Amino acid sequence: MNSSSLRSPGAREWARQTEDLRPKPNYVLAELTAGAEIETRSVGQALIPLVSQITTLINHKDKLKKTEKTLRAIQRVGQAVSVAVGRFVAVGEAIAAENEDLKDEMGLACFEARRAGTAIAQLTDVSCLEQCEGDGRSTVFSDRTGMVKAARMLLSSVTKVLVLADCIVIKQIISSRNKVLVTLEQLERVSTFQEFVQIFSQFGNEMVEFAHLTGDRQNDLKDEKKRARMAAARAVLEKCTMMLLTASKTCLRHPDCESARINKEAVFQRMRLALEQVIEIVTDTRSGGETKALPVSIYAGIRDFKVKVEGLRDSLYCVSCEAVAAQLEALVEKTEDFTDSAYTSHEQRETIIQLCQITRQETKQLISTWRHAQQSLKAKEATDEVELSILKTCQSVSDLRRELHRVAVGRATELLKLHSDHLVLQALKASGGDGNLEAVADYAGTLTEHKEQLVETCRLLCHISGTEPLEITCVHAEETFRVIGPQIISAAQTLALHPTSKIAKENLDVFCEAWESQLCDMAILLKEINDVFEGRRGDKKTYLSLPRPGKHSANLKTVKAAKLDAEEQTTIAKLGLELCLLTSDVDSEVERWDEQDHDMVRLCQIISSMAYSMYLFTRGEGLLKTTLDLFHQAEVLSDQGLQLCHILHSLCAQLLDEDRILILSETEKLSAACQQLQVCAKTPVQGKSAIFQKVDSSIQNTKGILTVVVYLLPICNKLIRKCKAERSCLASPQHWREKQLSTTVSEENLNGKGSNGFGVKSLEQHMANLTFLESK
Repeated sequence: MNSSSLRSPGAREWARQTEDLRPKPNYVLAELTAGAEIETRSVGQALIPLVSQITTLINHKDKLKKTEKTLRAIQRVGQAVSVAVGRFVAVGEAIAAENEDLKDEMGLACFEARRAGTAIAQLTDVSCLEQCEGDGRSTVFSDRTGMVKAARMLLSSVTKVLVLADCIVIKQIISSRNKVLVTLEQLERVSTFQEFVQIFSQFGNEMVEFAHLTGDRQNDLKDEKKRARMAAARAVLEKCTMMLLTASKTCLRHPDCESARINKEAVFQRMRLALEQVIEIVTDTRSGGETKALPVSIYAGIRDFKVKVEGLRDSLYCVSCEAVAAQLEALVEKTEDFTDSAYTSHEQRETIIQLCQITRQETKQLISTWRHAQQSLKAKEATDEVELSILKTCQSVSDLRRELHRVAVGRATELLKLHSDHLVLQALKASGGDGNLEAVADYAGTLTEHKEQLVETCRLLCHISGTEPLEITCVHAEETFRVIGPQIISAAQTLALHPTSKIAKENLDVFCEAWESQLCDMAILLKEINDVFEGRRGDKKTYLSLPRPGKHSANLKTVKAAKLDAEEQTTIAKLGLELCLLTSDVDSEVERWDEQDHDMVRLCQIISSMAYSMYLFTRGEGLLKTTLDLFHQAEVLSDQGLQLCHILHSLCAQLLDEDRILILSETEKLSAACQQLQVCAKTPVQGKSAIFQKVDSSIQNTKGILTVVVYLLPICNKLIRKCKAERSCLASPQHWREKQLSTTVSEENLNGKGSNGFGVKSLEQHMANLTFLESK
């Protein structure tokens, strides 16, 4: 049906006739998800189109106009659902046959889905309504309860199929982790270089597989805290893979060196802990059954305290004043992390203590006023006094939060400036290379002091971070500094004992680079915390992945890809700044969207984050250390851009001609830019000038992608808002075109050429989205 027919009088008449089929508030999905563990975006999104069609069949008016068009619409929707269920179940049964341990559960779920689909087809077979009623056969008109029962059974069984299929992904991750652990143990026991090279090659391939499985899972998780924990664990694995290589080589070259052994064991232990954390996240369990929660931060304490205080307005007789006072005292106790710190100035300490005292006084006054209001006969005056006390208490605790934020951010900023020249690391490298153990010991003491400062600062940042994902990132940063500091010292001691060893020098370089990288990550974290404090969105998703097959695994020497020299860095810096400005533009446009969980928003955030990493590369910062890393990032960014193109094509199918032409035109530009970037990233080059040219082209093409994205974001936001507004209009035929309900289910739907009634072509498409069957 084209747009002109939708605007015609006939279409408007059809819309009025089918008004009784319009979806009304539906609680079926809410009831379903309350009992089902749906932890991934893709499973939840896969159910939404099915719920829309089922809701259409259930929620019609009791006195439905039984016109020929209405009956035909109901029958087609029912048939489309039934046919789609048949195809869905066929794929589910094939999966069950390939997974013996899930065969019975999957088979039962598929059987229930098929039975429910058949029941819906029978209940919606109303083409000859008089004959059906004459035969005493139940229809959607005569047996609405039966339709509701069949719909709930269908939703429940389809959800179970999807959740069971999701279990296969978890099994794949666990199986991949187990392979990595076995190879890790073999690596730890090797005694010759030849054996090490062979096993590390296998280990590299297994880590690549594990990285892609966990990366897809990270992007699909609905829980932001789990996504942040997964990102932290994958970051550890990414950095530790290179550390494991050099630490193991050093230990093989100097088998009797105690510091080399300690250095190596620390890396292996950290990798095992990170692997275990990934499994805890995907299985939602912890080893030993214990639950490990983050300590409550000051920010969270202040937020909960304000909620309780402001709740006094509506629950004057239900809130315990003792609970409010106790919560404040717990909050003040946590500020001791600031006031007891040796690095907090006297003035800052006095200010924090004074603000705590003011907050205590205001809270005490609030409790007094509140108790008086309970006994007062003059309700209005008492309420006004309580309101004033509430405002004063909230203001005082907000002032305290502002001061704590200023202290923590100021401390972090000073430390980052202090360590920007990396003088201690350079001194350790020089002392180790000279074989000067005494100097190494002196500088090790200085590095330990710096480590303690950074660890404490990360703890303070955690208190004021503003979101739980950022709290998790702060904890990860704290743990990283705590672990890497001693590892740098042991690597420096090894070099001092063997000053002519190239492998020992390389090992120290790797650990120093990890320290520098974490400082860069801390700077980004600081910016995100400030964004949250100032009301901007600061929890931008970060893409982390290990290298792809054939780049870092088969040949150990390829990890030594050359960096750009100073002159080339300067030349490329201008491009990097332009790229950085574009990422800021993308972030600004994304913040204007009402639906922050929209797929387009999510992909644009990922693209912006990866482009920002490329910008950091132009400054010699961030996780992208070599041109090889940059090209891999560019390739992945182009893949994300092509995914965005698919979403834009789906949006075009819902638009009228003029809007559709505009979006299609820009989508073609985006697709061309992504393909161009992909070709550039994959094209092998040799020679320094060719590599430099490839870097230049990669960043130029990335700029082209972001330019289109910045242009599209506000347009798409406006169009999606427009579609929402039109849905609220009862006579709007556009709503039916978007949802593909009732008579818009075409013959293609029934023949399997278009949407199948789920809004999903087959379970294979679910699997592609969920990475169930995807092998990389």
